[in-house]
Amino acid sequence: MDLGLTGRVALVAAASSGLGLGVARALAREGAHVSIAARDPGRLARAHAEVDAAGPGKVLSTPVDLRDDDAVTAWVERTAAELGALHVVVTNSGGVPHGPADAFTPGQYREALEGSMLPHVTTALAALPHLRAAGWGRILMITSEAVRQPLPGTALSASARLGLLGFAKGLVHALGASGVTVNVLAPGCHRTPAFETFLEAHPAPDKETALKEITAEIPLGTVGDPEDFGAIAAFLAGEQASFVTGTVLVADGGNTRGLG
Repeated sequence: MDLGLTGRVALVAAASSGLGLGVARALAREGAHVSIAARDPGRLARAHAEVDAAGPGKVLSTPVDLRDDDAVTAWVERTAAELGALHVVVTNSGGVPHGPADAFTPGQYREALEGSMLPHVTTALAALPHLRAAGWGRILMITSEAVRQPLPGTALSASARLGLLGFAKGLVHALGASGVTVNVLAPGCHRTPAFETFLEAHPAPDKETALKEITAEIPLGTVGDPEDFGAIAAFLAGEQASFVTGTVLVADGGNTRGLG
């Protein structure tokens, strides 16, 4: 299926590894020009090479601390200037520590908001003038299944990211007539470097035992693949998803049991 992304310009935050990199590769395979950003220059350089090899489009990479509003805005402006436009914006951010709601201080909740919610807001707002000018656009926000089913160990994640749902709904109304859609992606466990670190910290005696314990709670009995997640994002970024906006798409192997 041709998603109509050839020649489109896509921007993907926190794309040096994991789900962000999976999305960037998927968009590159569809023929988009892709601009990626992350904090670590070394990891970013390796990601640049992977994205470049995935498709025929141009690739731009910029070291950015997503908590720095000015740096994010400068990255967005550089992307539009060097690649000629901006059509697809994938907001993303780093994860937060696991633990129950009473395990963290007010300061840690504040840090979670600044590190896991506000980068999405900053990136989206900086991109809006360019998306409106293009008259066609997609905003995808990568959050977590915790926005649909907060679990005992995801207190910080749920608290920091739930606010994004309200922000996304507001953007849907603000952008409705401009041809720009806004959707939220809520992934569950995927085999990413962050998930590998989580396995190592698990109380099980080894990583394989930890993985079995985790997947036993997931109806599909496995964890997700970043490449499959990237394909989902690419579809929502494509032409065929033009009537899909304001949704929260959960990709968690059936782990979310709620009816809402």
